[in-house]
Amino acid sequence: MIISSNLTRPTRPPRKPSGTVRIASLDVEWTKNYRVKNGNRPFCYSLVWLDLPTTGTSVDLSKLPFGYTSTYVEDTSETAALVRCAADTVCTAVDSADIITGHQLCSDLAVLQANAEQLHEPLVAARGAWKQRRTPGEDGARYLDTRFDAGHLLTGASRRLVDVCTELGLDVTQPELRGTSMTALHRRWLEHADPTAREKISVLNVRHSLSTAYVAARTAGLGHWEPRGGLNVNQTLADHAADAWDWLTSPTFTDLLGEQPCPSATARS
Repeated sequence: MIISSNLTRPTRPPRKPSGTVRIASLDVEWTKNYRVKNGNRPFCYSLVWLDLPTTGTSVDLSKLPFGYTSTYVEDTSETAALVRCAADTVCTAVDSADIITGHQLCSDLAVLQANAEQLHEPLVAARGAWKQRRTPGEDGARYLDTRFDAGHLLTGASRRLVDVCTELGLDVTQPELRGTSMTALHRRWLEHADPTAREKISVLNVRHSLSTAYVAARTAGLGHWEPRGGLNVNQTLADHAADAWDWLTSPTFTDLLGEQPCPSATARS
C-alpha cells in the first residue's frame, strides 16, 4: 500500500498537547456497485488529526496545523489489507481522540466491514458508538457526524459535504474532478499506473477529512473561521502537505491558493 503522511510515525497519533481537545476525522473512498450485495470496494482512506486549545472560547481554525495519514491500495489485491489498516486506524483514533468524526461515517465503516476477511472489533465498536452518539457514555470518544449533526448551523437542504462546506464559508474547490470522475481516476491508476490520477484522489480524500474536521469543530463550538473571507482548505493543504504529492504544485492547484472570490468556485481544468 502507498502511505503518505506529515507525521513522524504515520500509524501512530501525534503527541497530544496538554489542554487540548483532539478531533480525529476519517474519510474513505470506495467504488460503488449497488447491483451486487456488498459490491462497494474501499481503495483509499485518510485520517486527519486536529488539536484545539481548550481556552473556553472558539479557536480560529485557519491558524491551526493538522496531522494526516493517507493510505491507498496499489491494486485490488490489497483491499483486505486496507481494511485491516483502517480498523487499526479507527482503534488508534478512539484511544487518542476526544471526538471522532466523518461525513456519513456510518457508510464508510459499513463498507470497510463488508470487505473484511474477518470481523474487526474496532469497526464493529465504532459502528455501535456511531449509532449511540446522541446518548454517549461518560467515558471514551464522542462521535459526531457532520452530515447528520450539523443541522443547527445550516439553512440549505443539501447535506452533501461540498454543499455544507460552501454554506459555512469553507472553500473546498475540487479541481481533481473537472472533466472526470473519481471512478475514472481510480481506473486510470489501476489500469495504467497513472500516479497523477492516484494523487488527485488522495488529495481529494484528505480534503474531505480535513474539511469534515473543520465542520465538526464548528458544530461542537470549538472552532471558527472568518465569516466574510471564509477559509481556503486548499491553501491549508498546500501549507501542511506540500511535499506529499506533486499534484499540489501543479498550476491547476496553485491557482486556487490565496484569497478566492467565493467559496468552492469552479477551478480551471
